[in-house]
Amino acid sequence: MKRVACVTGADRGLGFFLVRWLLENKYKVFAGQYLEESHALEALQAQYQDHLNLIPLDIGSSESVKRAARSIAGCTGHLDLIINNAGVIDRADDATILVDMDDTAMAHIYNVNTLGSLRVSNALMGLLLQGKQKLIVNISSEAGSISRNQRINMYGYCMSKAALNMQSSLMHNHLRVMGGQVMVFHPGWLQSYMSGEKNEAAPIPPEESASKIMSIVEDHKAHMGKEPVFLDFQGEPWPW
Repeated sequence: MKRVACVTGADRGLGFFLVRWLLENKYKVFAGQYLEESHALEALQAQYQDHLNLIPLDIGSSESVKRAARSIAGCTGHLDLIINNAGVIDRADDATILVDMDDTAMAHIYNVNTLGSLRVSNALMGLLLQGKQKLIVNISSEAGSISRNQRINMYGYCMSKAALNMQSSLMHNHLRVMGGQVMVFHPGWLQSYMSGEKNEAAPIPPEESASKIMSIVEDHKAHMGKEPVFLDFQGEPWPW
C-alpha cells in the first residue's frame, strides 16, 4: 500500500521542501496551500502529476480545514503521516510586559499555531487511523521550551508553541495505544517566510532542515516511547 502524507503550509519554505522530499521518496502527498498562487508548488505538481494534490487550506479556519479534509477523503482511504507545519509570527507580538500588548495579534498566533494543528489532526484522524504509520509530526520551536527560555518578549508565539507541545503529548498518549506516534521538531532558525518576508538573517536553508527532519521521521519506530519525542532538526533531544 502506497504511503500517503498531508503537509500543511506547503506553499514555500520548510513546508515546500518537506513536500518535495516526500515526493522524491515515493509518497503520495496532499499539500495544504494557503496562498492563492504558489508557482513552486504548481511546478512541483507538473513534475509529480499522479502523486501531488494541492489542497486549499487555511488552518486558522475550521470551515477551511473541514473542506480540505472532505477533499482528501474523496481521494484516499488512508493517511500514514500528517505534518503540521503551517505557522505564523506577528511583529506586533514583539512587546514586553512593560508596554501595551496586542492581545488580538496574540490570539491570532494561538489560533493558527496551536488550534490550527489541532483542527487538522482532528479532521484527518479517521484517515490516519486507517494508515500503517499513524504518525503525526508537529513543527514546534525552541521558543516553546520552558526550561530553556531566555526571552522577555514574543509572548504569543512562545505560548502558542508551548501549548502545541502539550497538545502533542495529549495526542501521543492516545495514539500510541493504537500503534501511532507523535513527533515534535524544532526545525532551527530558518530562512523562512513566517513573518511574510524571507528571513535572510537566519543561517539554515529550509531544504537542509526538511531533509534532516525527514531522515529522522523515516526511523520513527526507533523513537517510539511513552512520551512524544522532542528533537531538533539534528536529532538532538530538546527540552520542553
